[in-house]
Amino acid sequence: MWKEKLKVYDALIAKCDRFERKGKTMPFTAANGYMFSLFNKAGEIGIRFSKEVQKKYIEEWDTTLYKSYNSIMHGYVLIPEHMWDDLDTLAGYLDESYDYVMSLPPK
Repeated sequence: MWKEKLKVYDALIAKCDRFERKGKTMPFTAANGYMFSLFNKAGEIGIRFSKEVQKKYIEEWDTTLYKSYNSIMHGYVLIPEHMWDDLDTLAGYLDESYDYVMSLPPK
């Protein structure tokens, strides 16, 4: 099941040509010294947004903050699985997240 869900995450990343997936055991994307998407051991996708955008998407998508290894990942929104069917739209959110971390001071 995890490997099947990982294929969805990989397909999502493949739609975005400005960055690539990293990590073997904990897949993620990073830019400018910041991670901005994660795929956890529960097979869930989290995408990082600014605080204002997080609040908006948590409400719009009826979701929560993302958890990984039993820790709340502040800054990351859990992407509901029903949204995984539309990878083009999800890729837009991932690009938005990339733009957000690129606007932060480099680490």
